[in-house]
Amino acid sequence: MHAPPLVVLAGGTCPAVSSSSSPWTAPRAAILTAPARLLRSGRGAPPAGSQGCVEGGRRVAGPAGPGQGRRARLLHGRRGSEFILGVRKELENGKLPADVASNLEELYYNYKNAVLQNGDPNAYEIMISNMMTMFDRVLLDCQNPFTFPPYHKAIREPFDYYMFGQNYIRPLVDFRNSFVGNISVFRDMEEKLRQGHNIVLMSNHQTEADPAIIALLLEKTNPWISENIVYIAGDRVVTDPLCKPFSMGSRNLICVYSKKHMNDYPELIEMKRRSNTRSLKEMALLLRGGSQIIWIAPSGGRDRPDPLAGEWCPAPFDTSSVDNMRRLLEHSGTPGHIYPLSLLCYEIMPPPQQVEKEIGERRMISFHGVGLSAAEEMKYEEIANTKNIDEGRELFAKTLYDSVVNQYNVLKTAIFRDHGAAASSPVMSLSQPWR
Repeated sequence: MHAPPLVVLAGGTCPAVSSSSSPWTAPRAAILTAPARLLRSGRGAPPAGSQGCVEGGRRVAGPAGPGQGRRARLLHGRRGSEFILGVRKELENGKLPADVASNLEELYYNYKNAVLQNGDPNAYEIMISNMMTMFDRVLLDCQNPFTFPPYHKAIREPFDYYMFGQNYIRPLVDFRNSFVGNISVFRDMEEKLRQGHNIVLMSNHQTEADPAIIALLLEKTNPWISENIVYIAGDRVVTDPLCKPFSMGSRNLICVYSKKHMNDYPELIEMKRRSNTRSLKEMALLLRGGSQIIWIAPSGGRDRPDPLAGEWCPAPFDTSSVDNMRRLLEHSGTPGHIYPLSLLCYEIMPPPQQVEKEIGERRMISFHGVGLSAAEEMKYEEIANTKNIDEGRELFAKTLYDSVVNQYNVLKTAIFRDHGAAASSPVMSLSQPWR
């Protein structure tokens, strides 16, 4: 069992789709292999007589000869130095702010260390290519900042920001130790979307990489869902210079200001409220059109570890957030469905231990297994069967949250306790659909 191929498609374009054609029937671009310079060459291949072997069609590198190893290390060191020198040169030229340059350097070392753990013989080439591309995108945005509208559609051309984000996160995922729960539920969602229905995913939120993780785990079985989820995104992912390139393409976004940061700067509270009102109107328009799948984290932010036990778990859902989304769905005039979604991926890029006020957090990165699961649809009228409206709303939010936690615990057993697919339960079947 292996990861999907490490595709390098930065700068690619999408085929044009006629406005009259259905997104479900329009031809999709084929996944391209890596450019020749990133495929195994004679220089990067194990020498004759090495102990390299092939597992499932992918060669696992054996020991290199001493001369080859020295040449590879020298080449890698030069390319890494070029990246650092490039960042410092743009800092000296006044094109990069000092904090952005510092964060880029730190990210380079953290990302390199993580990617080199994945065992791919081309890991260094992939890492340096991804970091060079990211540097270009960050530098471009510093010189000509992109402003996100209330509803932002992923930018796919002339530069394909979506594939850039996928290719950047892909080498951080240990697909051998990653799992999807209830893949049949995602097929059920796709069928409803084909019928013009709307889907809302009530989810926990772990990292800035969540959208890319979801897309990577579903790209083989549910590519339309992977590329068309609309994410309710907080302001930090559309203002942080190192995060913006990913937000520009990895996601279709409804941009809102999170409750957790609404009062950070009192003079901006009214502006944030007006902006959120515009975003809600955009979401209502989307839902009226049908065939929308929207992801929201009703907790209002990323999960954090318990300060006493140190254990990570989904943050509690805010009842009003759940209810506002439910009512928007019901009032759209289009059939709508709500599903609880659980994510486990904090090891890839954990957030700071505490919620930070300032933009520009440090990013610790690692290579690790991840998990995604969805439970069956939950219907408000079947769960909130009480005469007290407030109690019904709280019960519905709690039921969704409890499902997310239960799925999360199964994923944790599979990934962190090495039980693998054997951790499946009667209501949650684990699989690796990329195999």
